[in-house]
Amino acid sequence: MAKPNYAFEKRQRDLAKKAKQEAKRQRKIAGTESPENPESQKSQDDTEPTARPGDADDEVTS
Repeated sequence: MAKPNYAFEKRQRDLAKKAKQEAKRQRKIAGTESPENPESQKSQDDTEPTARPGDADDEVTS
C-alpha cells in the first residue's frame, strides 16, 4: 500500500487558502473603489434620520 504524501496535501491546502484570501482581498479593494455598491447603499438607507432642532417644534406637547 502506498504511503500518503502529507506534505503535498498540506501544500495544496495552503495554496487554496492563499488563493481564497487573495480573492477576498480583491473583492474588498473593488468594493472600496466603487461607492455605487448596492450593499453599502442599502446599509445607509436603513439608518434612521437624525432629528433636526426645528422638528421638535412641530410636535404637539401636552
